[in-house]
Amino acid sequence: MPKRLLLDTDPGIDDSLAILLALASPELSLEGISVVHGNCSVEQAVTNALAVLELAGASHIPVARGCELPLVQPSLLAPETHGQSGLGYAKLPPPQRQPIRQHAVDFLIEKLLAAPGEYTVAAIGPLTNLALAMRKEPRIIPAIRELVIMGGAIRHPGNTTPLAEFNTYVDPHAAHIVFHAGAPITLVPLDVTYQCILTPADVARLLQIDSPLVRFIAEATRFYMEFHDSYQGIEGCVINDPLALALTFAPALCEYEEYFVDVDIQGGVSMGKTFADFYHMTEKPANMRVALNVHTREFITLFLERIERLAREL
Repeated sequence: MPKRLLLDTDPGIDDSLAILLALASPELSLEGISVVHGNCSVEQAVTNALAVLELAGASHIPVARGCELPLVQPSLLAPETHGQSGLGYAKLPPPQRQPIRQHAVDFLIEKLLAAPGEYTVAAIGPLTNLALAMRKEPRIIPAIRELVIMGGAIRHPGNTTPLAEFNTYVDPHAAHIVFHAGAPITLVPLDVTYQCILTPADVARLLQIDSPLVRFIAEATRFYMEFHDSYQGIEGCVINDPLALALTFAPALCEYEEYFVDVDIQGGVSMGKTFADFYHMTEKPANMRVALNVHTREFITLFLERIERLAREL
């Protein structure tokens, strides 16, 4: 039986690729998308989520609009990384569907309480929705089967400040709540995602298929690759969120260690920095397992093969 999945996301180029990977993976049953601010405004992110689902023939999946601002910090969006629309150079038709009327926080609470222990939650944007859901209804915490979070940078440099990763930096107070809530967390930080680079050759391979879905990926990632080349000297683009999504059904793609992990919310240069207690100096028990090594090419091959299959089926 496929694993039941809820996806909390801020689409976003690599978020959109994660949505497509979820739809291409028979091990998963994607049963809802909750949308949060982050890569673009929450309104734009809702539009993007609906449009990507329609592109992939999955418009039946409910999309819930969530929080438009961080808990404490001022809003921080990422047009330089994802473009003004959040989808790079790609242009999708306006979606025919609307989001459900229920707020994303209440949607998450309702789903999780209705099926305790059945849902895996993949959180691949800032953690505002999830933090508020946990505070509003703490009973959802033991109801989560597994919480896979794309966020943080443990030994790796930050990608938003010298120390902090984007999702965690955008709402560090939400991350602090979620990290310490007691949920069964797997953290997927930049330490592993920055080893997972989609190259121009990979996109050229996909373009052998004549498909609107493949053309969307090519146009979206073309912008993303230009950003990575200009800002970070990377040829290709880092596909952070698809890796986190893949670990919900193929955990052997990474190797893990269990640590006590925290996030700095004190302000200053280290605001939003995630750190692990490698030497047990705090004497606090581990609160999550952290992916610290990845089988890079195995993951990229899996991603390409599944997207190819999805494109041919549409």
